[in-house]
Amino acid sequence: MTHPDPTVRRARMAVVGVFGLCGLICAVWSASLPSINARLHLGEGRIGLVLLVTALGSMSCMPVAGRLADAWSSRAVSRVVAPVAALTLLGPALAPSFPVLLAAAFVLGGALGSLDVAMNGQAVEVETRYGRPIMSAFHGVWSLGGVAGGLTITVGLHLDTDGTALMVGAGVVAAVLFFLPGRHLLSGAARREVAGEPVVSSGGLPTSTIMLLGLVALAGFVSEGAGYSWASLHAQEALGADPATASFAYTAFAAALTVSRLTADRLRSKVRPANWMRCAGSVAVLGYALVLAAPLLPAGRLAFGLVGWVVVAAGLATVVPAIFSAVGAGGANVGRALSWVTTMAYAGQLGGPAVIGPLADATSLGTAMVVPGLLAAVIAIAGPIVVRRATDRRLTTARLD
Repeated sequence: MTHPDPTVRRARMAVVGVFGLCGLICAVWSASLPSINARLHLGEGRIGLVLLVTALGSMSCMPVAGRLADAWSSRAVSRVVAPVAALTLLGPALAPSFPVLLAAAFVLGGALGSLDVAMNGQAVEVETRYGRPIMSAFHGVWSLGGVAGGLTITVGLHLDTDGTALMVGAGVVAAVLFFLPGRHLLSGAARREVAGEPVVSSGGLPTSTIMLLGLVALAGFVSEGAGYSWASLHAQEALGADPATASFAYTAFAAALTVSRLTADRLRSKVRPANWMRCAGSVAVLGYALVLAAPLLPAGRLAFGLVGWVVVAAGLATVVPAIFSAVGAGGANVGRALSWVTTMAYAGQLGGPAVIGPLADATSLGTAMVVPGLLAAVIAIAGPIVVRRATDRRLTTARLD
């Protein structure tokens, strides 16, 4: 395997910076919601509507960003959208009323969704130039940026800093910092190596393959979102933990997810993409089996459940990054393909709570965890087939070229 040239190595570090700053922006927004709630006296119902509007803004702008990335390059879109996304934090921070907040949240969501597509498109291009998997680490850095953003708001509020000032300051600083990595991003079509010879693939993935990849990504987002949204509550209600101890379930899940993403790429490079997807889905299924079995144990339920959530995170950590890598195998129109995959994945993020919540009310939260467990099984069974369909097409197209 040849070593990438300095331009590609600089581009990799630039993408690391973009992912980290994007994670910081998202965390600042989420961590600031209690302050916005207190300032505008919103209540849980209105906060829920704000989050829904933010997600709708993301989903509506993702396809547009994908087409622009294909037309202008992911580099051009990233350099424009990234600082704009940071500055859109000022809208919710300064919103004087609930209607204005809704409009600002839609704009923020649209900017973040556009950045999501553009930066993942750039990550695909850098990974292709590298010649080995590096996508998971980018997503791990996003999580680290989220930790930094959350700590920024938490520490600032504990120091009695005004919440609005924190959001404005974070947005302005992030916008300035985005200019540093922007000039090192790659432009132009990525080159691939097949049988040791560099080629440029013609055409893109068929729409049917893109939709199937999107469905697997949707399953991944719902299964992963269940850990983020329900792990702590599951530990409290199904495993009998007190609130302070139950919160550790979320921490363990998030930490395992981040560590797995930061460390998995070396191992991914030694396994065929389809086989990796099968292993990742199977590990997630095992984790959910442990989570479902934990409440039935006579003793040690909490420890067993926590181990289950860690195993779930280890399995799911690389599912979405591996799907994005498979999208990159299509060659042309990567932006369009990524935009549809991410839009479908976000739809799963919205729909997951809508299914799991009512099911938990009707039965129990422990029983409701069957849903993400079954979706993990879908990843293990269907994921390898879809990923093989995408990656095998790259090899076939390359040989024809």
